[in-house]
Amino acid sequence: MQPQAIDTILEGRRSQPNQLIEVLHDVQENYGYLPKEAIKSVSQGLGVPLMEVYRVASFYKAFRLKPSGKNVLTMCTGTACHVRGSHLLLDHAIDRLGIKPGEVTPDGLFSVEHVNCLGACALGPIVAENGSYHHHMTPAKLRKLVETISRRETGGNNDAQAK
Repeated sequence: MQPQAIDTILEGRRSQPNQLIEVLHDVQENYGYLPKEAIKSVSQGLGVPLMEVYRVASFYKAFRLKPSGKNVLTMCTGTACHVRGSHLLLDHAIDRLGIKPGEVTPDGLFSVEHVNCLGACALGPIVAENGSYHHHMTPAKLRKLVETISRRETGGNNDAQAK
């Protein structure tokens, strides 16, 4: 971890607890997640108790306390998506990638998450890939999406994800 990056993020915000969420967003954007050392630095820099920083970081789904895969597949499991089969998509992703939600594939390419709503209920079921929405998703479309990402990331030489 680069301490200068945290110092740069905290610049002009020190001792301003009201900046906590914005600072955590900036830290996560910089590192891809919220490393323990960074959380401690944010706590000290903003004058916010460490427990409060962890409370905020663990409350909001937007924050990650562990590294994620290069490609994060976020499954909506809200009511509208659920009745259209999102639970089947989540099961398919777990089976195909061999990981549980919150885990990372051994090659570091994928993580799977599920959230209560992605806010596109009329287009469900929805799967977001690194923030890009894929609507009216089916297991076949999800399989094709995973294969396309795998080929793109490995130059077409990845059979590991083709379970």
